[in-house]
Amino acid sequence: MIENLKNFAVVVPMANEENEFELFINELKDVMDNLGCGTVYLVVDNVSTDSTLALCRALEENDSRFLTVFAPENRHVIDAYVRGLAEAYRAGHEYIIEMDAGMSHDPKAIPLFLDKLGKGYTCVFGNRFIPGGAITSTPLKRRLLSRGGTLLANLLLGTRLADMTSGFQGFHADVVAKLLKYELLSTAHFYQTELRYLLRKEKYTELPITYRAPSPRVSRKAVLNALKVLLHYFMLRITGKPAVTGT
Repeated sequence: MIENLKNFAVVVPMANEENEFELFINELKDVMDNLGCGTVYLVVDNVSTDSTLALCRALEENDSRFLTVFAPENRHVIDAYVRGLAEAYRAGHEYIIEMDAGMSHDPKAIPLFLDKLGKGYTCVFGNRFIPGGAITSTPLKRRLLSRGGTLLANLLLGTRLADMTSGFQGFHADVVAKLLKYELLSTAHFYQTELRYLLRKEKYTELPITYRAPSPRVSRKAVLNALKVLLHYFMLRITGKPAVTGT
């Protein structure tokens, strides 16, 4: 039983998801039916070139729990995450969960995130590397990159999470309000690590998740951005300067 369950939102960037769309949405519906509440923000931009946007809009017409956020101005996936978080925050949801589509993340884990959020944790991070967590159907090179990135980030940033790169996570609304004020520097995969560093002083916990989908190749540009942002926060840490926030 989830303690003090309040209305929650799920934010999901959607790009070229037509093949897994029905399965993923049906899983989300089952979770919300069982909980008796929930709203899903499906964020679509011009990266998606298949029928995903049309599928999202048709779903919205038939089920008011699903809202389509079309954001053609997005420059990268980080903009999609932030836009979705902002929409959910402005709508007044108390708990906001961020996850990937395409069954990369299992919607059945949503109640576990809500349970932790309802017990006083302001941030709940999915973890693939603790007992009960796993990565399947993902190339060894990408798994090593995720583990190596976690070790390097913890070493340079002084963080202590066992998974610094997972994209399945949940927050209290007041944490999302803080996050929306940060001037995020990441443009790709390092976003998850940057977020964990910026929220390191929150009351957080990790819970095991399974990542089930093959990961796309990490581009040279993404790696360079990750290293640049990592070194930026490392220098802030050793100089004692705070991270910069927006107005």
